[in-house]
Amino acid sequence: MFDVSRSFTQSPRDGRVHAFYRIDAADWVNVVPLTAQGEIVMVRQFRHGLRRNTLEIPGGIVDPGEEPGAAALRELREESGYRAASARLLGSTNPNPALFGNRVHTFLAEGCVPEGAIQNSATEETQLELVPQHEIPARMQSGEIDHALVIAAFHWWQLD
Repeated sequence: MFDVSRSFTQSPRDGRVHAFYRIDAADWVNVVPLTAQGEIVMVRQFRHGLRRNTLEIPGGIVDPGEEPGAAALRELREESGYRAASARLLGSTNPNPALFGNRVHTFLAEGCVPEGAIQNSATEETQLELVPQHEIPARMQSGEIDHALVIAAFHWWQLD
């Protein structure tokens, strides 16, 4: 999934050499999926870092040779059981420039409809939740939605 590399860099301020660590990872995607009824297709899943369930939009890793837009549609289908005909790029950002060199590409998928069962990998377990879009700000303010990359995705969506 990722590699950790170490490099030694000279400080421009004092000339001392310091070790720096970087997490090398493939690009990621997340997708803001909207239904015709004005609902956001979201998933609840256990996150090991927090040791609790979170409420998020579908997302994941861009596979080798895969375009980010295709990855967004694939992740939507796998994690929620919903599909969309297309996904439009809203924006891209770095998840944390202190540690990562990859990008997170955020897509908007409109007209999402259920297509079948959720297709989680062996290490994932997501549960579908449809959230009326007008509830998103309150759920972020309450902390129910607190994944930084999900909040960034909703920011890109708001700017659209």
